[in-house]
Amino acid sequence: MHELSIARSIVAIVGEQANGRKVMRVTLEVGKLSAIMPEAIRFCFDVVAKGSALGGAALDIVEIPGRARCLDCGAEVVLLDLTGRCACGSRKLQRLAGEELNIKSMELETESCA
Repeated sequence: MHELSIARSIVAIVGEQANGRKVMRVTLEVGKLSAIMPEAIRFCFDVVAKGSALGGAALDIVEIPGRARCLDCGAEVVLLDLTGRCACGSRKLQRLAGEELNIKSMELETESCA
């Protein structure tokens, strides 16, 4: 399960950027063609984040659909998997989106003035 190591990396990166502040929410972009299972990431994130600045943080996952451009006819194609084909029949596709794994944003606890 590579999602566990991915979750560990996310927690480490966000924790470092938070610089000791409590993290309330993390938003990830995960491409549908990335072979990353969003529910597995969510489970692993909750386990790995316990006891850190990210403990209890909400994890929002935005799934990015697969898209490609046909190198034969130039059409843009929606890809449901890596074995897609253009309407013209060509399999010569240049992937444009769907393989991402990005930490899009993080929300930190606001500091209250005393």
